[in-house]
Amino acid sequence: MATYIISSFRNHNKHVTYTSLISTSVNHTQILEEFHKFQYMQTKVFVVHGSPSISSRLFSMAKDVGMMSEGYTWIVTSKTTNFLKFMDSKAIESMQGAVGFKSYFPKSSKFHGLKHFMGLKEVDYDGMWAYDAVYALAMAVERLQTKKHVTKLALLDHILRTTFRGLGGEFKFVNERTLLRPIEVKNVIGKGDKRVGFSIVNGEFVKKMGKTNSSTNNGLEHIVFPGGHTSILNHRRLQVNGKKMRILVPVFGGFKNILQMVVDPKTNLSNVSGFCGDVFNVAFNVLNHKVDIEFVPYLFEEGRTFNDLIDKVYYKEFDAAVGDITITSNRSRYVDFTLPYSDMGVGTLVRNADKSIWIFLSPLNADLWFTSAGFFLFLGFVIWVIEHRTNEEFQGSTTQQIGTTLWFAFSTLVYAHREKLESNLSRFVVTVWVFVVLVLTSSYTATLSSLLTVQQIALKGGSVQFQGISPVKAAVYNNVKLNEDVLVELRSADDYAKALRNGRVGAIIDEILYIKSVLALYSRHEFSLVATSSTTNGFGFVFQKGSTLAKDISTQIAKLREDGTLKALEDKWLERQSSIMSNDFPAVSPNILNLYGLRGLFLISGVSMAFALLVSMVYLAREKCQGRSKMEMLRRVSKICPTPSTCTR
Repeated sequence: MATYIISSFRNHNKHVTYTSLISTSVNHTQILEEFHKFQYMQTKVFVVHGSPSISSRLFSMAKDVGMMSEGYTWIVTSKTTNFLKFMDSKAIESMQGAVGFKSYFPKSSKFHGLKHFMGLKEVDYDGMWAYDAVYALAMAVERLQTKKHVTKLALLDHILRTTFRGLGGEFKFVNERTLLRPIEVKNVIGKGDKRVGFSIVNGEFVKKMGKTNSSTNNGLEHIVFPGGHTSILNHRRLQVNGKKMRILVPVFGGFKNILQMVVDPKTNLSNVSGFCGDVFNVAFNVLNHKVDIEFVPYLFEEGRTFNDLIDKVYYKEFDAAVGDITITSNRSRYVDFTLPYSDMGVGTLVRNADKSIWIFLSPLNADLWFTSAGFFLFLGFVIWVIEHRTNEEFQGSTTQQIGTTLWFAFSTLVYAHREKLESNLSRFVVTVWVFVVLVLTSSYTATLSSLLTVQQIALKGGSVQFQGISPVKAAVYNNVKLNEDVLVELRSADDYAKALRNGRVGAIIDEILYIKSVLALYSRHEFSLVATSSTTNGFGFVFQKGSTLAKDISTQIAKLREDGTLKALEDKWLERQSSIMSNDFPAVSPNILNLYGLRGLFLISGVSMAFALLVSMVYLAREKCQGRSKMEMLRRVSKICPTPSTCTR
């Protein structure tokens, strides 16, 4: 039953922070130790599932230690509430304000008839359940009498499909397992209990059976809780017996505009400032809780990490942690995080490179430049071979032929060639080459435009920085696929700037908030945020598992983001970032063109040139052969007919 209750709470997004098993043989001291543990955990909502005897002892001792006072909420299951009228007055007195769930059986004529027939004064709920269960079993067996072979599953199936009017009302299963039974909600008041409503099978609360929920207060009558209050006090987990709420603050001094601890000289009390501190203070103050808070610094010494800080909250040494704490799936298994209040993901910070006078060469790799130049020369050679024998524009002295050929080849780059081609082979070669030039020049123009508007990050042979005490290294290593030997640990904004200035690192990859912190402290003309990637979940505040504050602070963070307060706080501490780069349009580094990417174009052009050259050489060889044949025939004719007069005779 206890497992079912815990599962039911989880299905309704209610986290059970602690489960205590107390046997009937437990002594007074052991129960007190459990209560002291509850007080230390600052738990104020309890669910009691036990027999009436053990429940009586628990409530009596809870009252003695002050845990039946204002701010506490006690919920009792039917295992105790069904027998409430049999408990003594002292037990009832100690349970004042408790809310109980009781099995509900309408007093039908069948119930009264059976009670009179058997001569019973009282019939307990277990007895009525047992009677209806046996009756359902008998009906199922009766329906199966006609079958030769009866299996357990067949019998179970008939029981689950059995419906009838039993002692406790309608007997019917829903969802093949759940027995359709309403539950009374009782409030222990005075010398007994008071019905405040019903819980029906779909989870709703109603004041009366057969009527839908049309009233306030969750469909229930007013409930009087311990201490006499008629409403549940918010944030029941905050303060017990005047105990302060102790909050850990990670302090390493590297980014004071993000988080730092300050001491009020008037009150000598510690507080937090910076972007993270202001967000927490604004969100918490809106809740208007009268709770004393003690901020405790957490120093990163002797190899301590943020995971060690999480452990402090998990083991309940501290109530919460406030600071630049990254939300991760593993950490969320042990503590509750608020919604992220910072930008999610990591950014890349680089030092602005000097503008080079040779930037126009950058769009193409060296191999592509040399290949393109070689093809221009090869084009000129092919055209000269094809045209110079018949085209007067490609004839003349050697110098003139070379000049004309080079001029024609390179003028195709801007489609300015004026020489008229006479051979169809030449026209074919030039047509294919002009298409290659069109693609090449278009790609060059696009890449050069990107280079002139976007700062590039050069990581060739350089190192990448990450913050050693944050989980960014894992995110970078797993997502960016860098070699681990190029990762360098730095700790502060000054370290970031120095490392970039002296060339120790080529780039800094870290949480975006840290990058913004550096940009807020140093000139935007010196450093730039060139890329972002959503590989981390941002920063959040940490609370113990099940803390109501985590949800409430998350709600306030959402409101601060909606009304612009969060943006105003960011501008207050990181205002220079707004002029650097919009997060909605992160920079994207253009790809430099290389020969491998355009190899198909050059292959087509090269094949066309080689084909044309081959055909031209075949024609030339054929013409030479024909010329030699003619000369040979003339020599033979001259021998036979040395003079024209001889041939005419």
